[in-house]
Amino acid sequence: MAQRPAYFDKYKTIAFERTDSGILTIRLHSDGGPVVYASSHHNDWVHAFFDISADRDNKVLIITGTGDEFIATEQWDLPYDKVEHWDQVYWEGKRVLQNLLDIDIPVIGAINGAAHVHAEIGVLSDITLCSENASFRDLPHVPGGVVPGDGVHVIWLELLGLNRGRYFLLTGQTLSAQEALDLGVVNEVVPRDQLLARAMSHAENLLKMPDIARRYTRIVLTNRMKRLIQEGTGYGLVLEGAGIQDALQNMTETRNK
Repeated sequence: MAQRPAYFDKYKTIAFERTDSGILTIRLHSDGGPVVYASSHHNDWVHAFFDISADRDNKVLIITGTGDEFIATEQWDLPYDKVEHWDQVYWEGKRVLQNLLDIDIPVIGAINGAAHVHAEIGVLSDITLCSENASFRDLPHVPGGVVPGDGVHVIWLELLGLNRGRYFLLTGQTLSAQEALDLGVVNEVVPRDQLLARAMSHAENLLKMPDIARRYTRIVLTNRMKRLIQEGTGYGLVLEGAGIQDALQNMTETRNK
């Protein structure tokens, strides 16, 4: 059994557990409970995904949330009133999805409930499972008056198709677990109490592949999405930031009248 890596205890918003065979499960959380998304999560994901990718003892990755929510709410705590604040979001935002896709082992998403904030962290998986209580929405962007430029504009148009993807983002549509299955966003809907067991079953089946073949299969299956994310995210984040700055300026002008 490999020694417990130091990075397993490095991130306060992620719990790590790995089997002797190399199946790594990461559980996203806030203080041990369901995720209330904040800047600490964004920052942790960027660096944790890199650490996971660099650890050759990891053979398959399972990503899940805590309790009955994947990521349902946010309480963003980083101000946007200065350029350097958005620059941090821009730096991290360009890398978080790229670092996730650069993990060269199969990734299984086990979406355990509402995925209304950064659902893409789960639905970018090679195999995406969700519980019967799961639902999918992009809450922080258009419903909040924000440009959806941090990669969601790439991912949802790719997953849902051009017209359905634009409708999903522009209307703040919520997809049920069954609707997500019918539209191809997820691959299976399972009872909540069977979700992780089903994810583990898929992971164990993937371990039957030779190590190099398993890694290289992940690479060929994610190559297109890597290119799309790299092409679209930096530009999208610039537009998202410009929209936020305009909104802040309008708020300031309104208060000063």
